[in-house]
Amino acid sequence: MQLKTENSKFMNKLITSLLLILAITITGKAQEKTKIDGVAAVVGNNIVLYSEIKAAKQQIEQEQEDKKDVSECSILEKILTDKLLAHHAVVDSLTVDEGTINSEVERKINYFKKQLGNDKKMLEFFGFNNLVDMKKELANVEKESALIRRMQAKITENTDVTPEEVTRYFNSLKKDGNLPEFGTEVVIGQIVVDAQSDKKQEEKLIKKLNEIKKDIENGASMRLKAILYSKDPAASKEGEGSGGLYHGITLETPFVKEFKEKAFSLEEGEISEPFKSQFGYHIVRVEKIRGKQRDVRHILLQYEISDEMLEKAKDSLKHIKNDILTNKISWDDAVKKYSSDKETNKNHGLLINPVTNDTHFELSRMDPALYARISNLKKGEISDVFYDETREGKKMYKILLLKDKVEAHKADLDKDYVKIKNLALQKKKQEIINNWVKEKIKDTYIKIHNQYKDCDFQYNWLKK
Repeated sequence: MQLKTENSKFMNKLITSLLLILAITITGKAQEKTKIDGVAAVVGNNIVLYSEIKAAKQQIEQEQEDKKDVSECSILEKILTDKLLAHHAVVDSLTVDEGTINSEVERKINYFKKQLGNDKKMLEFFGFNNLVDMKKELANVEKESALIRRMQAKITENTDVTPEEVTRYFNSLKKDGNLPEFGTEVVIGQIVVDAQSDKKQEEKLIKKLNEIKKDIENGASMRLKAILYSKDPAASKEGEGSGGLYHGITLETPFVKEFKEKAFSLEEGEISEPFKSQFGYHIVRVEKIRGKQRDVRHILLQYEISDEMLEKAKDSLKHIKNDILTNKISWDDAVKKYSSDKETNKNHGLLINPVTNDTHFELSRMDPALYARISNLKKGEISDVFYDETREGKKMYKILLLKDKVEAHKADLDKDYVKIKNLALQKKKQEIINNWVKEKIKDTYIKIHNQYKDCDFQYNWLKK
């Protein structure tokens, strides 16, 4: 399928701009594995590694089209500010939801993999040997990012802007010739119908796992059984996951909920009954318990979706679409009644932009595959029924609704009041955070390597 050049050229930029700070930190940590890294700075209980600064510089230079030289001092200051916020979030006993962190890790992994092609390319891009290590590091980074956001929210929790402030902000931009250009944006809804498995197939999988479990309890090697039968791709390879074994699992490790619940309900050496997750059916054995950590071996079996069940899902969605078009049911009611996607079926089916975390997608920065599906739709039109599947192999059919479309234009106070208000509010909040940083530097332990003693920082990090 031929995609427009303006969209395909954004693919590499999108990978970078999606989560720049994640890529910076992950790359820095990966480099740390291959050499002894130096500490460039300390902020409270947090350290800044040279590798983080170098990786950030490389990432920013890749993102910039003009290839201007980026100052290490300015990069260090941004990292120092984040570390200061994260440190005081812990001091103020702010917490983050581990379930949300794990969900975000899975979402980001799926997105990176989709953009880069496969697990191997993704791991090479970020410098990791296996997916487990990358997920652990990504969870740490995501947790720090969440703490930073929570601290920023606490600092600015009572901040708002009046209509007069919004107008003054807009007029100042207009006077200076700095009115922003808003690209063409769309709002997209979806209805998803999963292709269901045959119950007889599921029963066969459970029976097979029970047979394998019995063989293991009678002395067979679970490692060899995992290599022979497990559908976990890591089981037949070297490294983490080989033979179905994963080391150091904790309740915070970003594995699916069902897997962790089962693993932490077992005694050392005990094998679980077959259980279901989004990946298929498993049995799990706890190999070793070390405090809060567990070494766990598992075998995963997956059912095949028959052509008959695929056609059934496709036909079902065609009928749903026809009912919407003939006004037998509204879009919102169809989403609630039929859509199997848990992330969108309680939100009118609306897709969330992974970059902005809102429902608006700028066409020029959209995932090319998604762009191809909606680029020819008019506002209110519904796409053809199409096939899709997740990285775990779940098969489904979808339809997309182009719920709204706003053409590219220069900012207008009447048309774009909400966006301009958000920009004005963001500016005001940033000013409040700037003042907070100035004050907190005074009573926070900060040590910066002499290499950066001549940096012209915005804040008094050097406490001169």
